[in-house]
Amino acid sequence: MKWERFVRPRAYLPGPVGPAPPAPSPAPARPPPAAALDPGVRLPRARTPRRGPTMAKRSSLFIRIVEGKNLPAKDITGSSDPYCIVKVDHEPIIRTATVWKTLCPFWGEEYQVHLLPTFHSVAFYVMDEDALSRDDVIGKVCLTRDTLATHPKGFSGWAHLTEVDPDEEVQGEIHLRLEVVLGTRACRLRCSVLEARDLAPKDRNGASDPFVRVRYNGRTQETSIVKKSRYPRWNETFEFELEEGAAEALCVEAWDWDLVSRNDFLGKVVFNVQRLRAAQQEEGWFRLQPDQSKSRREEGNLGSLQLEVRLRDEMVLPSGCYQPLVQLLCHEVKLGTQSPGQLILLIEETTSTECRQDVATTLLKLFLGQGLAKDFLDLLFQLELGRTSEANTLFRSNSLASKSMESFLKVAGMRYLHGVLGPIIDRVFEEKKYVELDPSKVEVKDVGCSGLHRPQTEAEVLEQSAQTLRAHLGALLSSLSRSVRACPAVVRATFRQLFRRVRERFPSAQDENVPFIAVTSFLCLRFISPAIMAPKLFHLRERHADARTSRTLLLLAKAVQNVGNMDTPASRAKEAWMEPLQPTVRQGVAQLKDFITKLVDIQEKEELDLQRALSLQAPLVKEGPLFIHRTKGKGPLMSSSFKKLHFSLTTEALSFAKTPSSKKSTLIKLAHIRAAEKVEEKSFGSSHVMQVIYTDDAGRSQTAYLQCKCVNELNQWLSALRKVSINNTGLLGSYHPGVFRGDKWSCCHQRDKTDLGCDKTRSRVTLQEWNDPLDHDLEAQLIYRHLLGVEATLREKHRQLSAGPEAGPVLTGPGGGSRQSYLQPRMPHSFWKPPGKRRGTEETPACPQYRLDLNPHGWDFDPAKTHSLPTEITHLVSGLMTLRFLMSHLRKNSVRDKVIGFSRACATSSRPIEGNEPILTRVWHYRHNPEAAANPEVVELYRSSSGGGGGCV
Repeated sequence: MKWERFVRPRAYLPGPVGPAPPAPSPAPARPPPAAALDPGVRLPRARTPRRGPTMAKRSSLFIRIVEGKNLPAKDITGSSDPYCIVKVDHEPIIRTATVWKTLCPFWGEEYQVHLLPTFHSVAFYVMDEDALSRDDVIGKVCLTRDTLATHPKGFSGWAHLTEVDPDEEVQGEIHLRLEVVLGTRACRLRCSVLEARDLAPKDRNGASDPFVRVRYNGRTQETSIVKKSRYPRWNETFEFELEEGAAEALCVEAWDWDLVSRNDFLGKVVFNVQRLRAAQQEEGWFRLQPDQSKSRREEGNLGSLQLEVRLRDEMVLPSGCYQPLVQLLCHEVKLGTQSPGQLILLIEETTSTECRQDVATTLLKLFLGQGLAKDFLDLLFQLELGRTSEANTLFRSNSLASKSMESFLKVAGMRYLHGVLGPIIDRVFEEKKYVELDPSKVEVKDVGCSGLHRPQTEAEVLEQSAQTLRAHLGALLSSLSRSVRACPAVVRATFRQLFRRVRERFPSAQDENVPFIAVTSFLCLRFISPAIMAPKLFHLRERHADARTSRTLLLLAKAVQNVGNMDTPASRAKEAWMEPLQPTVRQGVAQLKDFITKLVDIQEKEELDLQRALSLQAPLVKEGPLFIHRTKGKGPLMSSSFKKLHFSLTTEALSFAKTPSSKKSTLIKLAHIRAAEKVEEKSFGSSHVMQVIYTDDAGRSQTAYLQCKCVNELNQWLSALRKVSINNTGLLGSYHPGVFRGDKWSCCHQRDKTDLGCDKTRSRVTLQEWNDPLDHDLEAQLIYRHLLGVEATLREKHRQLSAGPEAGPVLTGPGGGSRQSYLQPRMPHSFWKPPGKRRGTEETPACPQYRLDLNPHGWDFDPAKTHSLPTEITHLVSGLMTLRFLMSHLRKNSVRDKVIGFSRACATSSRPIEGNEPILTRVWHYRHNPEAAANPEVVELYRSSSGGGGGCV
């Protein structure tokens, strides 16, 4: 398809009829001000917007470690204590919880990792935890980037564990310079071994003693040995004679020298000499490769691991390119159910069940950034209520409303959940009591007896279990009742909207509990109960519960669900053995209804006051205890002291205090952070130490060393520090993973303290958390990608609406233009344009509304260009607006027909007819009490249905 010239595309949004204001100037888009955020959602925001029309490629991995089976026994008891370590390019980033005494462990843990697009592989190591010795390696599963790229929907299934071969566990890069030197008699191959970085630690001290062996044509030469370093520098050169026609390759191998045992292999690089001869010279960093010459152990005898891994690569454009799509969606949300086209409903209809949770989370974060999360959820509530006829099925399906509300509670209410539920969960884990209410599952031997104590009877076990559960349930309900003021204002305002909408939809006396059940369906059934059953997944505990504690948590979650269901007969009939808890459940229902009544009783003024109070505080990103390493003495690092303090990270500074309630002192200002990286194990004898490199007020470079208790806590703190400082000026590209001890760096043995560094920083490697800073451009790109993925469905919807008989004989555009003129947007695209239509034949729609420039940066349209994404977004928005107009027209005609028939049916009725749509009920109220009706849509529909005279047709 060839276009003679390109007209800058514009689209028309519906608005009040009047003269069109001037087109907006193509100014770069800016993120909304902090005041636009929903009150109570204290998410850190980017400190400075991205400038310039630059594109950034971002990669992320969704990882779900499900379970293992048929693992080998590593303990003398014939069992194992397995856990998983996830490494990206041999860098540990995730550790699952340990599942004790089993060969078929279940984890069910999910993670999302943001990382550099240049990563090579992700490996899953299954380990056996030992208390007195080093943990045993059971096996591993390795997935390369190329393998994941061949699975667009992600890898999912069982993978056999393979043996971990030390010769294959290589990592790091080596810096080489290769050149062919021409001589009078023969050419010579010169190989300069300069340095290496991030080599595998082969010794117990967390380091290696590396040297390099260069082999070619039967000759072998070696470098000197660099003791105790994973970042050695050699700067040694070797020469070999080149023979004409020789086909042998040049092999450069790295080894770890050992005095007593054999040397350990660190990796190799193989070069084609003929290619080197043609290139004459080559220099750079080369990734070390494993030795795969050995035969691999047969797969399947080490057990299997069930995984779900999905790679997502996104090319994120500047903010201005997404503004048309974002403004269109925001316009729909602001109009609510008065929107003529209901594009949000269209997105829900075209979203499959598998990706509905991702779409819901993305939409929620997008509208959170625009300050419209409450309006977005209110719109979803109304759409859900509009298609629900039975109160007992309300919000029971996995609809877009349910999934969006789940994500909203996790984003806005996670800290509130920890305050309410945390002490109760800690108490259950600490007591470790045997609790069972089901007589068919009671085992007296699990209670045990010792000495002269007699064993408990089954009745005593059941009574003691009921008392324990009643105590836990009562404590939870009391904590919840006292937490009204602690609940975030935006959560309270959202529940207020939900409560009002449901009460309007089901106003009868027999449905008086329905608004309360609607609130508890999210608060109890989809938020509190899942957190009780899986506290580790909600960051309430660091480890999974054992079998005894898991059963207690499950019974407590069931009791909370019964309270959330308002103790209905249906919930009681499911499990009759829960009857001993009924008095506490009935009392809890009254407590919960009183709590909800107070929770939703929040006025607009109170909501705004809370928002202003929160806006004056820097949002908390992360907090917790850490050990800070303080150096003693001047000059060389002679000794260190380790002091435990409580650290708090906000969007302004990293602070510390002796206790969580003590006065905080600022350690590092956020704008001064230049890097946050790991410290190699040999520096402090621990692999869980990180360093924060920053500049002090005088501009001098300083380093703070902080020790965490586990690899998960280490990576969580690194992720938080990297996210809040990602837009700082002067971020480092390299750093020293060691410490400056004596007169040299412990990592590379360089004596210059101001040296640039011997390893690359990893500022883009982070873990996804619910309180992450909002990334407007990424969320908009994800929405665009989803809509592009359902292009076929949208195209079919467009074809049906534009060609169906229900569309009516005449369709007029927003400004009164013909149907054909509006269906052909003024742009040379192929996404929505019907085949056979030549450009130039369509008319320009006469639209008196304001116009939205879809191309603020003036990108040229050229189908041959690879970077045509901005133009494709333009086409998508135009197509969505066409669908929006078509659905508006059909919806208006459909509702008008229903009103005509309904007005006939209710002309003599004294009350609204049950089971009808809310709009029709409002029409009935308008007919019988016109003064009480204030909805212009109802007035217009009723008058049009009655011939304009206001009477019944």
